[in-house]
Amino acid sequence: MTRLIVLAATLTAFVGLAQRALADDWPQWRGPGRDGISKETGLLDQWDSDGPPQVWMAKGLGSGYASVAVAKGKIFTMGTQRGRTTIVAIDLDGNILWTAPIGGGGEPNCTPTYDEGLVYGVSKGGDLACVDAETGEVKWQKSFPKDFGGRMMSGWGYSESPLIDGDRLICTPGAKDAAMAALDKKTGETIWRASASDAKGRDTSGGAGYSSIVVAEVGGIQQYVQLVGRGLIGIAAKDGRALWSYGKIANGTANIPTPIVKGNFVFCSSGYGTGAALLRLTASGGRVRADEVYFLPGDKMQNHHGGMILVGDHVYCGHGHNNGFPICVELKTGKIAWFKGRGPGTGSAAVAYADGHLYFRYENGVMALIEASPRGYKEKGAFKLPQQSGPSWPHPAISDGKLYLRSQDVLLCYDVRKKDVARKPGR
Repeated sequence: MTRLIVLAATLTAFVGLAQRALADDWPQWRGPGRDGISKETGLLDQWDSDGPPQVWMAKGLGSGYASVAVAKGKIFTMGTQRGRTTIVAIDLDGNILWTAPIGGGGEPNCTPTYDEGLVYGVSKGGDLACVDAETGEVKWQKSFPKDFGGRMMSGWGYSESPLIDGDRLICTPGAKDAAMAALDKKTGETIWRASASDAKGRDTSGGAGYSSIVVAEVGGIQQYVQLVGRGLIGIAAKDGRALWSYGKIANGTANIPTPIVKGNFVFCSSGYGTGAALLRLTASGGRVRADEVYFLPGDKMQNHHGGMILVGDHVYCGHGHNNGFPICVELKTGKIAWFKGRGPGTGSAAVAYADGHLYFRYENGVMALIEASPRGYKEKGAFKLPQQSGPSWPHPAISDGKLYLRSQDVLLCYDVRKKDVARKPGR
């Protein structure tokens, strides 16, 4: 009996450590759940004018607006170096471990995805690659334009971060017979293509947008939700069957924010004067219907490209085209809980969340900490980044008590833990 009790206690401790390690990693675009949320606690709840302590600054990443993924003791990002798009691996002290050329098309926007010892990235030219996380060796490659006939809705190039779901990689080539596609994550072989053609063979997707895919499950039907050139679409995970679409949220220039899924609700926004919408998904007889719950016009709420965070029953983000005015919206009603107007920084704001607070990164290089509460706007500190080259657009990433902020060729690492929170052994 004693041995069983000890074994059970050891197993419980092991599971706890495994869950903690999973929560501490930020293995893909917008973190573990693709929702911009870190589950870490014990983080600073106030910043002074100098910001949290800077741990290190890494250089040599190349140009681009990719954020970072952090997994298994490594940091992964993308950059253009000597005219080539590369995936870059860095250790937790800021030293470059390897670079892997994967294609071209200009400064990349894709944040790499880590999964089971492999890293996946997409160049602006639509080069999709899988590389070994330890060595940077390229395992396989595909081209969205050449292999799928893919295209973008407009001219800024492919920007999505690929989704790994089980044994599959899900991506958005943007072709009329491959608006979305599922590939074997180990080999790159095509499993299915999701058609966006109507009965007359016309493309109904409008090409790929600048968003990234998220997963929803309604009535036992798992599906992939994506914002493409002509709006939101839902694609059946099993076979790539088109389930539903919603065009009102689209604009003709650039559809960018990643949708938010909660249960059978999907929330999405778009800039360029468009607005925001909440949809209710209903499944019946193998079909899924998307009904509009409400639509907020652009003067009420629009998110340009900084992303939105759902905490509890409220959505937080920067409102306004080319602006990051802090705003809080009740998800199920669309009611504006509060609106700040001009915050401590200017331009669009890229947002993440951890331990009760929003991390607002403004285009002009100001970083702000804001309490995530529907009761009102409460700023908890702001500072100016010491290094900025071009617009400060890459999204914040939070892992193991560290805040990572990419700025073109440079990556800044900050310690955002409270002083009384001990560092985990081996990290």
